[in-house]
Amino acid sequence: MILAGHQPEYLPYIGYFYKMQKCDQFILVDHVQYEKKNFQNRNKIRTAQGFTWLTVPVETHGKQFQKINEVEIKRGLDWREKHYKAIYLNYKNTPHFEKYADFLKKTYEEDFSLLVDLNEKIIRFLAKEIGIKKKILKSSEFNFKKKKEELLIEMCKTLGADTYLSGKGGQDYVEDSVFKKQGLKHVFSDFKHPEYKQRFKPFLPYMSTIDLLFNCGPKTLNIIKSSFEEEK
Repeated sequence: MILAGHQPEYLPYIGYFYKMQKCDQFILVDHVQYEKKNFQNRNKIRTAQGFTWLTVPVETHGKQFQKINEVEIKRGLDWREKHYKAIYLNYKNTPHFEKYADFLKKTYEEDFSLLVDLNEKIIRFLAKEIGIKKKILKSSEFNFKKKKEELLIEMCKTLGADTYLSGKGGQDYVEDSVFKKQGLKHVFSDFKHPEYKQRFKPFLPYMSTIDLLFNCGPKTLNIIKSSFEEEK
């Protein structure tokens, strides 16, 4: 059984769901330390000028060691209306916008206190609409104590996985020998970003998955699968 995991990101890009599709179980790693200036509270959407960042304002002052599932969204700011307006203006003329717009509109009308709750709701919705039928767990629901590759091994043993699937970024800190000593296998996914028809030209990769979904609708999963490569 293959396990993969990732921190819950805001409006994740398609590589996130590529990894989810390649595993048997996916875990939202929300009990580890929050990283500022990462993708946990921001992502990019395509615009006529190129792209723009959508950033959820969060409370970080004096909270440099807070966990992801503790991060609070700043109160009293009108970011929700701005985000939906930016999405609407840039995607209203895409072929499949109307199919998914109602969910986003209602989501941005909700008053989330925690960033993780907003991210989880969007991630689960996108996975469902893409057609990914994998069990999604949260690390905070368990009593994990380890860090780095030791955490990955702990998660595998707890969930009964014999293989852990990492993205390319894992090559910076994961020691395969540690897995082998525990009788586990560790593999890296070689994600190749596919090109598809966007509303604006030229094609720009690494946008939020909503860019692919709005433009390609039911073809989204097949486009993600088209980037599958043999794991190294």
